[in-house]
Amino acid sequence: MRPDGQRDSLGKDFPDHHDAELVLKLYDLRREALLRESRQYILREFWPKSYDEVLAFLKWDHPHNSAYRQVSSYWEMAYGMAKHGIVHADYLVETCGGEGMFLLAKVHPWLAQLRQDSSPRAFQHTEWVTTNCETGKALFAFVLARVNARLGRN
Repeated sequence: MRPDGQRDSLGKDFPDHHDAELVLKLYDLRREALLRESRQYILREFWPKSYDEVLAFLKWDHPHNSAYRQVSSYWEMAYGMAKHGIVHADYLVETCGGEGMFLLAKVHPWLAQLRQDSSPRAFQHTEWVTTNCETGKALFAFVLARVNARLGRN
């Protein structure tokens, strides 16, 4: 709550049992076999070194397009709940870790171009968590540094 009595942009002042229930449901969804397989591919195998490599994934005939779409839409859904105050943002980030931020970090150098060429709303909720949530800001800085080091980016 702000000093003027208005609610801040994070929506909820403190997490409650409803937040815990939602996070547990999100965790349960992450255990679904196809989503688990897609997450593993995106985390372990998708390391784009150019915008062209990102664009290739966006093509419907790419063998891993469905993994890209499934993982990005899952985390956009989860972080959208935080952005709109449905679940406490810091609590969500603390309990889910930085996994949802890895895909954003991997495409981060080309985000503006990706939005222009693909969807103006691409990664909007993930980006919101990384810029408006204190826990998200700190965790994304860590994740981005790891991804950049892995890909040899400065």
